[in-house]
Amino acid sequence: MEFISQFGIVPFTYDVLASYFTSYKSPRQKIIELEKQGIIIRLKRGLYVVSPKISKKELSVELIANHLYGPSYVSMERALRFYGLIPERVFNTVSMTLKRSRTFQNQFGRFDYISCSTDYYPIGTSQVVRNDYAFLIASPEKALCDQIVYTPKLQLRSIKSLLTYLEEDIRFDMDEFYKMNISVFEKCLEVSRKKTEISNIIKLLRK
Repeated sequence: MEFISQFGIVPFTYDVLASYFTSYKSPRQKIIELEKQGIIIRLKRGLYVVSPKISKKELSVELIANHLYGPSYVSMERALRFYGLIPERVFNTVSMTLKRSRTFQNQFGRFDYISCSTDYYPIGTSQVVRNDYAFLIASPEKALCDQIVYTPKLQLRSIKSLLTYLEEDIRFDMDEFYKMNISVFEKCLEVSRKKTEISNIIKLLRK
């Protein structure tokens, strides 16, 4: 079973794993046994990851999110926390997707996917590369845009309400806020909803 640890922390499908067990009478039963033994962890039907106890590596929630449902990129509070821009722990992972909205639940938490338009999706997305894996995540600017545009019932129609939201509600690192790239917000403004809110971000950055 040494081959299993070679997957590292990258999720893999049932078919990929079953291809290693073609000599078994029931590859499916073998995979069920591996799951029961805690060697692999099921992320959703047909998708698995090697247990950290076997791989000896820390799993990436961002990488798991990319593989659970795609195309997608990690965004909103999970991305803002990843960059150290908000102090609070994040318990669910929100991603933007070109497909319909979905939610998945597994032992690593709740994974929400919010559908957005094809012209909005690619703005401000970036790839984070680690030694042996990579994942897609929103830039800090796009993560903030997604947070404000796609949080239901959130209305920040004045500069004052925007500041209150940033400073008090999500406790955003304001020193880093004022270093943000305005052009990302300008591109989002052209194609997204909540134009007043995004305009207010741009006005605040230009002060």
